[in-house]
Amino acid sequence: MNETDGLRYRRLNRAKIITDEPQAPENKNSSYSGKVFRVTLVTLAVSLLVPLIGAIILLESPVEPQYLSFLEPPLMSGALEPNFKLRQAERLFEGQLIGPESMANIGGVLYTGTADGKIVKIEDGKMHTLATLGRPPCGTQKDELTCGRPLGIRASQNRTLFVADAYLGLFEVNPFTGEVKELVSTQIPVNGKRLSFVNDLDVTRDGRKIYFTDSSSKWQRRDYAYLFMEGINDGRLLEYDTFTKEVTVLMDDLRFPNGVQLSPNEDFVLVAELTMARIRRCYVSGLNKGGLDLFVENLPGFPDNIRSSSSGGYWVAMSAVRPNPGFSMHDFLSQKPWIKKIIFKLLSQETLMKFVPKYSLVVELHDSGVCKRSFHDPHGTVATYVSEAHEQDGYLYLGSFRSPFLCRLNLNEV
Repeated sequence: MNETDGLRYRRLNRAKIITDEPQAPENKNSSYSGKVFRVTLVTLAVSLLVPLIGAIILLESPVEPQYLSFLEPPLMSGALEPNFKLRQAERLFEGQLIGPESMANIGGVLYTGTADGKIVKIEDGKMHTLATLGRPPCGTQKDELTCGRPLGIRASQNRTLFVADAYLGLFEVNPFTGEVKELVSTQIPVNGKRLSFVNDLDVTRDGRKIYFTDSSSKWQRRDYAYLFMEGINDGRLLEYDTFTKEVTVLMDDLRFPNGVQLSPNEDFVLVAELTMARIRRCYVSGLNKGGLDLFVENLPGFPDNIRSSSSGGYWVAMSAVRPNPGFSMHDFLSQKPWIKKIIFKLLSQETLMKFVPKYSLVVELHDSGVCKRSFHDPHGTVATYVSEAHEQDGYLYLGSFRSPFLCRLNLNEV
């Protein structure tokens, strides 16, 4: 055997090391504990997944989502460049007003409706209840059906208030005495469909015609999240003639119609179609009477109320946006109705609202529909859940369908 062979032999038969220290025995307890942990983990996962899968399969979804299609949201640049201008607003009557959705003024007196069914009068920095439309109890969402929920409110040139109540219908309210007169009841169907969600309104200067929206014949205001996510096209624009007492349907098949605004010449009515992020136009007088078209589409958010601006354009309030650059959950889910079904099988409306990013946006549109400027509050730090922008004497009053305050923005400072 040569030297190389000997070396190879010694490597293969290396001697054992002998030591006085006792060798550690095999840890059988550790191996057993690992198996127990894995079994527990699998059992826990199964116990969570099985009910979840069962709920997805067996539970009925409260909504039947429609397949919708959107253009890519407009870039947040130029007139839409994000800013913090809404954060310059001041909060008014915080904790005293719940959900002041809409506002109207007669002279220096401001009027609004609240979540507890009241029409409130604000004068000289003081607030008091002018009228109530429904009957008590009031104060919770469950009470809205009988207590009422005033949404759109307008003042006519003859110094009369007109109010759209989501559950009760259209009303005329005397701004001095608080006397209430019912004009249109939701108990009476229009063209075979009930008025389930009366939303906003506008009135002609002579007070004869009132144009108003019924957001859905299926869903009520308390189910607005269902209406929005389902995307059903059962909303309408209607006309009420205060002389003949007749109600006429001007537009139907709308997806969550919301804000209403007459043009300065009263030849057309603008209607915010919230679910579709656009504003429709209906001609009500002149050569184009009866004609319908799009005023503006592919808005950067979901439009609520529309109000005239002093420049001859329109203020549009949005409480949720379609950020670009960014991610819009609504746009993403629009072509995935099956995911929407699963979401509403597992989550309540209130829970879902917690996942909606707070981003308040108010845009001013030219009379052509082009965006002139925009005011933002990313994260809704000051102005939250903005539903309307009402201009008066150099200020922009910001309503909200949810917040416990009004906001006021000095337009001369922005």
